[in-house]
Amino acid sequence: MSKLKVAVVGAGYFARFHHEAWMRLERAELVGICDIDASAAEACAQSHGVSAYADLADMLAETRPDLVDIAIPPPSHLSVISTCMDSQIPVVCQKPFCQTPEEANEAVALSQQSGRFIAVHENFRFQPWYRKTRQLLDENALGQVYQVTFRLRPGDGQGRDAYLARQPYFQTMPRLLVHETGVHWIDTFRYLFGDPTAVLADLRRLNPVIAGEDAGLVILDLPNGVRGVLDGNRLADHASDNTRRTMGEMLIEGSQASLRLNGQGELWLRAHGSMDETQIACDFIDTGFGGDCVYSLCAHVADHMLDGGELENEAADYLVVQAAARAAYLSTQKRCWIDVASCQ
Repeated sequence: MSKLKVAVVGAGYFARFHHEAWMRLERAELVGICDIDASAAEACAQSHGVSAYADLADMLAETRPDLVDIAIPPPSHLSVISTCMDSQIPVVCQKPFCQTPEEANEAVALSQQSGRFIAVHENFRFQPWYRKTRQLLDENALGQVYQVTFRLRPGDGQGRDAYLARQPYFQTMPRLLVHETGVHWIDTFRYLFGDPTAVLADLRRLNPVIAGEDAGLVILDLPNGVRGVLDGNRLADHASDNTRRTMGEMLIEGSQASLRLNGQGELWLRAHGSMDETQIACDFIDTGFGGDCVYSLCAHVADHMLDGGELENEAADYLVVQAAARAAYLSTQKRCWIDVASCQ
């Protein structure tokens, strides 16, 4: 194929970043948008000049896509994946991937049986500052890494109206900080350093109007002695003109240098023993979401399908991220370290 035909399932708040990304990709063609909310699907489809559908089977039959991008909440993931696998169509699926571990495992089995991939739409690892960080780590610019810490501080969780403007279902999710948001950094730490093996966590709810947890500490054992720390608080903010750009601040500490990410998407390197920081060039287009990471992920999948390049975050590999998230909740309950393998 010379151009990738893509159909998107979803017309909600975040799905629109998906629509826009596929429309911008010269090597892709958005051919349809489906949603159970027919009016939402129609509004999105009209803005992009494509067809709208309320029924997935109708969209697949009429558009015959090469790829389906699933951008809807987890309760419907497995049903859509099953339909696509039956039709021999590969899938990109938003996180959190499926509703339960059993559903996630079933989706992976369906993918293996059909011979068509499922890639999890984990876009944070595609944010430009993390791609640059990976380059610096590959160049051994920090020496032996001791610890990576991310302070999650979006500042959107205060008061009775928390999350209502963009994603109101956040208020009723029984698990929020780690299940919905923290998995981004579990996956990012995995991208940078390798799969986590054990988790220690203390999670809590600060805003009484929501159902799930919105603050806490998650400590991960990572390969080569690296410790990962996710320090999350959705009520507190950080210094940035757009707190959703990076969602917080990162510090990686190594034997030769430390690397700091601030809320502007800037990387700063400080040599061990020095008082001075040097800014590391990290150019990006400050559009869309998170340094245009949705576009970067879509481009990555398109490159895989059109050129045969490597595909990151296939569903089978992503299961360890979900297991680590489950370990965080179990650790909070039992107040002890939990092996990730025990939660797979």
